[in-house]
Amino acid sequence: MNILMIGSGGREHALIKKLLESPKCTKLYCAPGNGGISRDAEIVNIGVMDKENMVKFAKENAIDLVFVAPDDPLADGMVDAFEEAGIRAFGPNANAAIIEASKVFSKNLMKKYGIPTAKYEVFDNPDKAIDYIKSENTVPVVVKADGLALGKGVIIAQTIDDAVKAVKSIMEDKQFGDSGNNIVIEEFLTGPEVSVLAFTDGKCVKPMVSSKDHKRAYDNDEGLNTGGMGTVSPNPYYTDEIADECMRTIFEPTIKAMNKEGRPFKGCLYFGLMITPNGPKVIEYNARFGDPEAQVVLPRLKTDLVDICEAVIDEKLSDLDIEWYDGAAACVVMASGGYPVSYKKGIEMFGMDDNGQVGGAIVYHAGTKYENGRFYTNGGRVLGVTATADTLDEALDKAYSAVSKISFEGMHYRKDIGRTK
Repeated sequence: MNILMIGSGGREHALIKKLLESPKCTKLYCAPGNGGISRDAEIVNIGVMDKENMVKFAKENAIDLVFVAPDDPLADGMVDAFEEAGIRAFGPNANAAIIEASKVFSKNLMKKYGIPTAKYEVFDNPDKAIDYIKSENTVPVVVKADGLALGKGVIIAQTIDDAVKAVKSIMEDKQFGDSGNNIVIEEFLTGPEVSVLAFTDGKCVKPMVSSKDHKRAYDNDEGLNTGGMGTVSPNPYYTDEIADECMRTIFEPTIKAMNKEGRPFKGCLYFGLMITPNGPKVIEYNARFGDPEAQVVLPRLKTDLVDICEAVIDEKLSDLDIEWYDGAAACVVMASGGYPVSYKKGIEMFGMDDNGQVGGAIVYHAGTKYENGRFYTNGGRVLGVTATADTLDEALDKAYSAVSKISFEGMHYRKDIGRTK
């Protein structure tokens, strides 16, 4: 099979490495890819939002399967464009990807169908939003931009003043552009966070192994929120009992709710959960693999990913037994100095062995460029250094050992992945 991956980050590199394990994969392309991906797939210089040229390329190169990985092209109907051209594509249609593209939609969906989530209100007027915050007078409070904002459109305000500033920066200063035309203000939930990705063909839902993301930029969960500074799998707080409860109260009801709304979801649905004192609740949905969750979940996948993609597209997921490796995986993100605010690009990187120089380690490239046999930084999150082992402690030791062999000016990474609550 000729396969086209759409995207350019660490998640896409992890998906590519897994697709390459399939005996069905004969030729793999990635558009637009990155420096590290160029070592594993043929790079195609087409932007992720360019539907017309993506479809044209797929036709001209006899592509059998397209994997649309990022949120923006999914929300914009990239999968729909391939389907209209008669090309098989993995990922939700635009009318289902709205579950991530609009927080207002997803919160209203949960309220309508009784899926557990935080108490919330929706606003399209900043003055009314500020009045509500002041009248509720409870902090911390969570302020969310409605639309896609690269995973950064959420502000947890510790004081009423901070909450008012958050509303103004999102709605008036347009910190996240048009994503902030509407906002969701919701109660702050407490408890361990869990990420659960699930394969679904719109009828059957098969959760993957759990993971835990570390969002804050610095150790001890300090600093700004990022796209994710590291992950571990499995999540130590996600017990079999909680998994059963999530299946009953969240996973299956979400798939049924989307069907009732005439928006059947096919692809990978990401459940961002919090295990509160009152049981598991949904913080957010994503309409695709999480990043860096994919980097610890995919190495543990035993079943052929191409087979899974085909079962999802053909709505035959219930016929497929998806198997996972025991043990654990850990990912440490190496970021550019200054990330997640401002940072330089084009800094040369050293110690860049394809296999991470440590047995059981994999280096996934998120923001790199490859020129004349050398790697250079080309983004905020640069690498996801991942390792698998029998135990989480061993996986973490391996991952950090691999990190220690890589260097570039200004780099920073958290030293406490897998150690914080």
